[in-house]
Amino acid sequence: MSIESEVLAVSAAWDAALVRNGAQAVAAFMADGWAYVGPTGATPKDDIVGWIASGQLAHHTMEIVGDARVAAYGESVIVTARKQSSGSWNGVSFTADEWISEMYVRSDGRWLCVLSHKCPVEP
Repeated sequence: MSIESEVLAVSAAWDAALVRNGAQAVAAFMADGWAYVGPTGATPKDDIVGWIASGQLAHHTMEIVGDARVAAYGESVIVTARKQSSGSWNGVSFTADEWISEMYVRSDGRWLCVLSHKCPVEP
């Protein structure tokens, strides 16, 4: 299996964990210093995991639209893809159509995401 295939499989497993809304399972895919960067800036891992654990944030669906771009640079890989998802935030339903870039590094024989960046798809 190529590095690119390995990381795509990890990314898909992480998406599945997000849809199951298991906070600890989600956290296992993130490096300790992981952050999500979006329109309001950077959000640390502990915030996201806490929101999932409390039920404040829940995902119902998440899927890649089209093909992902995967670029390996030694022990680092960047995945860029269009993802569509649905869920709820504070009990209010949402849908999202976003471009996401995720940076993975190999640590102790496994791939961990160190950064996720999302921006909305323009209509």
